[in-house]
Amino acid sequence: MQGPLSPLEIVILAAGQGRRMASARPKVLHTLAGRPLLAHVLETARSVHPQAIHVVYGHGGELVRAAFAADTVSWVLQAERRGTGDALRQALPAIAGEARVLVLLGDVPLLTPATVQALLDTAPDRLTLLTFLAEGPNQYGRIVRDAGGSVARIVEWRDATPEERDLREVNSGILVAPAADLRRWVPQLAADNAQGEFYLTDIVALARAEGAQVAALHPLDPTEVDGVNARTDLARLERIYQHRAARRLLDAGVQLADPARFDLRGTLDAGQDVFIDINCVIEGHVRLGDRVFVGPGCIIRNSTIGADTRIEAYSVIDGAEIDHHAALGPFARVRPSTRLGPHTRIGNFVEAKACVMGEGSKANHLSYIGDTDIGCHVNIGAGVITCNYDGVHKHRTTIGDHAFVGSDTQLVAPVTVGAGATIGAGSTITKDAPRDQLTLSRSSQKTVAGWRRPEK
Repeated sequence: MQGPLSPLEIVILAAGQGRRMASARPKVLHTLAGRPLLAHVLETARSVHPQAIHVVYGHGGELVRAAFAADTVSWVLQAERRGTGDALRQALPAIAGEARVLVLLGDVPLLTPATVQALLDTAPDRLTLLTFLAEGPNQYGRIVRDAGGSVARIVEWRDATPEERDLREVNSGILVAPAADLRRWVPQLAADNAQGEFYLTDIVALARAEGAQVAALHPLDPTEVDGVNARTDLARLERIYQHRAARRLLDAGVQLADPARFDLRGTLDAGQDVFIDINCVIEGHVRLGDRVFVGPGCIIRNSTIGADTRIEAYSVIDGAEIDHHAALGPFARVRPSTRLGPHTRIGNFVEAKACVMGEGSKANHLSYIGDTDIGCHVNIGAGVITCNYDGVHKHRTTIGDHAFVGSDTQLVAPVTVGAGATIGAGSTITKDAPRDQLTLSRSSQKTVAGWRRPEK
């Protein structure tokens, strides 16, 4: 009967420079679905609840550490990049002696928690490799099996014979092994190969030399182990990620007009019968209530949208809370700290920032409403501006219930428009407007008799 499993520790190899990316940025900081590659790997690592996560970093290391300063990980510096075996050698001193060690790669972001768990469960007491059957020309390390079909060794592409290069089963670079075994094998690694590096893959031959068996597992989907070496890889993996995300949403009941023209760069919680048109981008954490309609070309970021709300084409919503039966756009911009009540409307070319709008209120056209508290059933006319910034400080405007603000009005904050007040079109309001009264500021209109327009 098998005893309790040893504690799990994870080592993520993330020291590569990524020369083929042609970038000054460390490879693991390039983004997939809006997040760094390393963030995806860390998320997968945490899904199996390890005792510790060690990240081996090197090129641009301080940038990498700064990007993940809030993460609870152990940072291990590989000052000289001398191969994967040397990278693991740097991490071993920090790993508990009785642990199992799972090695992940910082530039392989699509690996699923299910595959990682299957790898851990395959042979808990011995070296287990994640391998796959490669299609077409490639330069992966080849899995060499003995006459009995067991894994005998891994040969890197540069060191392989023509016959070995014809083998289809290849190494992903991801493995799990007891720490005690790694402490014996890793010091024996040598750099007598075409690249002059310490290959971690050579531990397979060392294990077999001791008479140990080596297990192997294939992922259900080989794209899980696709790595990023160039920007073309990054673009291809982006579409794979988005295809998976779209499929999950479709299966959950979200209607995507075209799954190939949708991007999820965060998480989306959606109610029933949500419709999302083409070329929409969801960023951060977004919640869409039942029957929300999102028109084409919209960007929604870190926002909650209530049931039966319509967001028309090319609107941008960022950090907002929008109640049910609201209407936005087309071409609306709703900025952070805005809260729109039920049955409100923000129309075309209207921008709202840090605005609280009560039930039934509307701003239909060409307005800027910043730092404003708006009551219920208020009408904001076309071209209205709240002048909230004096060059140093932001000031708030307050508009009471049932007020009517005429077109082309400037409300110079701090200022209050009372409930039921009417502001005449074309006014500049610098003082509080009393409730239930008409307030306006206009110069007298006059006509100049006999005036002629200049001519060329």
